[in-house]
Amino acid sequence: MSSMLARITINPAVCHGKPVIRNLRYPVESMLEYLAGGSTIEDLLADFPDLEREDLLACLEFAAQSLKLKTQHLALA
Repeated sequence: MSSMLARITINPAVCHGKPVIRNLRYPVESMLEYLAGGSTIEDLLADFPDLEREDLLACLEFAAQSLKLKTQHLALA
């Protein structure tokens, strides 16, 4: 596992076992949704001061690695 991915934790006692950033209760999914919605990394760092740039890059790496692990079937309109 890359050192970047070590920032992503999965703990059944935190956020129902969803992947989060450093056990801080920031779900990877939420951060990716913010980024997909147009927020920049700088926006998120300003909104969530306890996060670091590397945390958000780790979310992107986690998503990329997740896509390599399984096939995604999306309904495209």
